[in-house]
Amino acid sequence: MMKLHIIDETAPLKAVVLGTAESCGPVPKPEEAYDPKSLEHILNGTYPKEADMVKEMDAFAAVFEKYGVKVFRPEVIQDCNQIFSRDIAFVIEDKLFHSNILPDREREFEAIVHILEQLDPNKIIRPPEEVHIEGGDVMPWNDYIFVGTYTGKDYPDYITARTNKEAVEYLRELFPHKTVKSFELRKSNTNAKENALHLDCCFQPVGKDKAILHKNGFLVEEEYQWLVDYFGKENVFEIDKEEMYQMFSNVFSISPEVVVSEQNFTRLNDWLRSQGFTVEEIPYAEIAKQEGLLRCSTLPLIRE
Repeated sequence: MMKLHIIDETAPLKAVVLGTAESCGPVPKPEEAYDPKSLEHILNGTYPKEADMVKEMDAFAAVFEKYGVKVFRPEVIQDCNQIFSRDIAFVIEDKLFHSNILPDREREFEAIVHILEQLDPNKIIRPPEEVHIEGGDVMPWNDYIFVGTYTGKDYPDYITARTNKEAVEYLRELFPHKTVKSFELRKSNTNAKENALHLDCCFQPVGKDKAILHKNGFLVEEEYQWLVDYFGKENVFEIDKEEMYQMFSNVFSISPEVVVSEQNFTRLNDWLRSQGFTVEEIPYAEIAKQEGLLRCSTLPLIRE
């Protein structure tokens, strides 16, 4: 039996599910786009090619191998986009949560059943139907669980609103010993530069006490300010709208000292190195066209 263990975002990684870009299907029709950035590339004829995305994910897998991380991959489903394993499930402490995602993505979860069979079935939890929640919005951080959400009355109008207030309450009930801190995110179905699809599109902790942050991703200034105060202004790397659009905050920590980042994120990567991090740079710009990056493509199972 595999024992799940996730307490934070950066402790040394032991096991992870990395999505797959194999057989990800034809270019979607505009009306099939789940987010404004994909839509933009569909309309512009610049939607990423499968071969390029497979290459990028292979580079990510090679970094995990270098650091001795056990990597699981989903079973390949014909013509199905299975890159973003963070959407379908996430782990807090020793429990794996099966996200209530868009119904046509349910088979992506079925493709990791061979991994789930190695877990105690009592530790696999399916939230009730009214709880909408995706892993990109959930960040365990020691005594906290940070959750990105959207609670506006127009929630149903946004394909980009993925985690609702019922999800925040649900996590509070399940983890009474932790502080569940929610953040209202800015949503747009049409403008990728005004849309924080998930919390990890505008914020992510790195190391033990630092964070990458984009102010405009937050609807409520006090909530953004809370994060600045919590980490300390000198420990925050503030990204602008263009950098958020490029997904600068969606890097991935293999340990408190090692961060995997996109090779073109020069300003961020220089800052990380100046703070003492080892930065493993890989190409990931094609996958970024679907409004997801490194954190989105991973489902960590065990950290030390």
